Amino acid sequence: MTYNTVKPDFMLSDEVVARVPYSRAHLYRLEDQGEFPKRKRIGANRIAWIRTEVEQWLAERMEGLS
Repeated sequence: MTYNTVKPDFMLSDEVVARVPYSRAHLYRLEDQGEFPKRKRIGANRIAWIRTEVEQWLAERMEGLS
């Protein structure tokens, strides 16, 4: 039997900080300025980012470096 692993649609803050080379505080500032995807509330005490939005943001930054 094989299992397909699917990445969850959400990224928690630890994963975002590991993937994006900015501090948590800087990411929050960018978010407030509309320059980084907004967090979504996914539970009473939990927030997360939409994975595709963060990946798209990273791709746009990489294109700007070329």
